[in-house]
Amino acid sequence: MEVSTEDRQQEMKTVYEEIMKRAPEHSPQPSLERIAYILDLLGHPEQSFHVVQITGTNGKGSTSKLTEALIRSYGLRTGLYTSPHLEKVNERISIDGESISDDTFIDTYKQIKDYIDLTDQHFAPINGTKMSFFEVLTTMAICAFADAPVDIAVMEVGMGGRWDATNILTADVAIIGPIDMDHMQWLGNTLEDIATEKAGIIKDNTTVIVGPQKTESVYNIIAEAATQKHNTHLLRDGEELEVISRLPAVGGQVATLKTPLGTYTDVPIKMFGEHQSHNALAALAACEAILPINGVIDGQILADAFSTVNIPGRIEVIRNSPTVILDGAHNPHAIEHLVTAINENFAFKNIVGVVSMMKDKQVETVLSILEPIFTQIVVTQNSNIGRVMPVEELAEIAKDVFGEDRVIVEPLLPNAIQTAVNNADVLDDTGLGYGCGVVITGSFVTVGDARMLLKHEQNKMLLKPKDQRVS
Repeated sequence: MEVSTEDRQQEMKTVYEEIMKRAPEHSPQPSLERIAYILDLLGHPEQSFHVVQITGTNGKGSTSKLTEALIRSYGLRTGLYTSPHLEKVNERISIDGESISDDTFIDTYKQIKDYIDLTDQHFAPINGTKMSFFEVLTTMAICAFADAPVDIAVMEVGMGGRWDATNILTADVAIIGPIDMDHMQWLGNTLEDIATEKAGIIKDNTTVIVGPQKTESVYNIIAEAATQKHNTHLLRDGEELEVISRLPAVGGQVATLKTPLGTYTDVPIKMFGEHQSHNALAALAACEAILPINGVIDGQILADAFSTVNIPGRIEVIRNSPTVILDGAHNPHAIEHLVTAINENFAFKNIVGVVSMMKDKQVETVLSILEPIFTQIVVTQNSNIGRVMPVEELAEIAKDVFGEDRVIVEPLLPNAIQTAVNNADVLDDTGLGYGCGVVITGSFVTVGDARMLLKHEQNKMLLKPKDQRVS
């Protein structure tokens, strides 16, 4: 009997809620034992495809999607595993460039549910742990990719590297992007400690691509980890790899990228910010290493692939008049990139910020980086009640950074967005909707919530010029 759309949606909700009851992503259980155990029960589906694995503090999602798009452009079947999701959990698992359907998500979970239970039962008397939310989703992704089957899976690390669930895979190519301070309670309190954790994804017979780093000591730790493995090949941004030039363009930028195999000119990158040119360089080098072409990437295929990649929630212009930008930056390194990209690509005279952050983040530092570009800040709360910083606490920190007269408190996100849009209208002295922008940031949850609000038909009134809005 055919299942109705309503019943399938309810079943999807039930499955997701069941997985959500497990240990959350922000509170990991450092170990590869559980995922190794379940994959052994399942007959090692992770051995059926090649892997590009990507870690780093920021830029993992963008690099992952650029890499997947280029591999797919060569006619290979691809899997893509990323996190977090903005609107729906299916976004995390894609095959051939498309998020898996609700049917596939539900069916994949049902196929492995008994094995999840067996794994939980096995470890309960040993250490009292069950598989986490992230471990279950990683297992589902691996099984979905094996069932497809895909040729190459691009796997984004959730946190760290050494004990992340994705590290059960043996990567042909390991990308280690820029490393900065984040998740210190799990990864360590220095760049060197964090680099050591992330370098844990390096295995034997792996091409290791290293993004730009803040200190030479970080690179040295990664290089040393590579030397401890057999037959590794190290490529470093700024040495063997180089962004030779870049120019801002409509909707993004155009760059010239150099690898040991050649120089690629006029590469279109449909994303803002210098950091995205370095993410594109890493993706290009990864594809040179893993694609069975034995030479340079075809320039037209490269241009076509990269020009299709537009990452939701990463300096995403979701509406105009006024311009509303969404960016999931949630740590100082990502916020610095956001500020630089806005200054480079937008000519705003004023910006109204909408910010909600998690209470375990470096809130004061993030707000201090945003302070020079925000004329006003509207502080609010996103939907993650367990982790979000209460709006009253965020307001107090914001007032210390911005001064009380520049801080507006709106506990509900829809009201915060409406207030920001209204104030942008007032501050826009062009009268055309581009003199003042609205930037919504601080967390991927904040951006995901805002994205759903702004895309919803009944909320389009938020973005209309003030004389067209319903009062």
